[in-house]
Amino acid sequence: MPLTDTAIRAAKPLEKPQKLFDRNGLFLFITPTGTKSWRVKYRFQGREKLLTLGTYPQLSLKEARAACVAAKKQISDGLDPSREKKRSSQIANNTFEKIAREWHTNQLDGWTANYAKDVMERIGKNIFPYLGDRQISDITASELLEVLRKIEARGSVDQAHRGRGICSLIFRYAIATGRAERDCAADLRGALKQRTVTPRAAITELYGIV
Repeated sequence: MPLTDTAIRAAKPLEKPQKLFDRNGLFLFITPTGTKSWRVKYRFQGREKLLTLGTYPQLSLKEARAACVAAKKQISDGLDPSREKKRSSQIANNTFEKIAREWHTNQLDGWTANYAKDVMERIGKNIFPYLGDRQISDITASELLEVLRKIEARGSVDQAHRGRGICSLIFRYAIATGRAERDCAADLRGALKQRTVTPRAAITELYGIV
């Protein structure tokens, strides 16, 4: 018979893992340590597979059943729920903000604390609110230019150029780690307003140093 919240709460861990079955292939997997996780058994293209939905009580019985129905709908549409879950996870890890923070962390050993803070504050204030949740591979040069124009509009031409330089480094990091194919920030050379450039600034601009 289907599970109830009372039965789930009362279930105690045993020496061996146990399965409490609900319906439609959904069951609660309980480890000897007491962790309870929702799983769905299904068949896709003739193969038996298993999908983990989440842990209880973070994912309630009602929510687990809804997730199970959604997974079965994917199967009926010709999609493998496990593959779709993995793809969704990869998408979540490929946002501009996620990659920017990863790049930033990788630079910390070579930066002073103040410089690291300054870089993160710049992109946190000027870039993340507009592009942070976007897939980095989907961002276009025109979209980035629109964001940098907002900085220019405040009269901060130099900051707009520095923002472009930081973004370029982030895009290049994404390319190196296989999550983007193009540095659209590089396409914006000459698109921003001119700034007063000292010889030292000209060198840093040439090599993409921020």
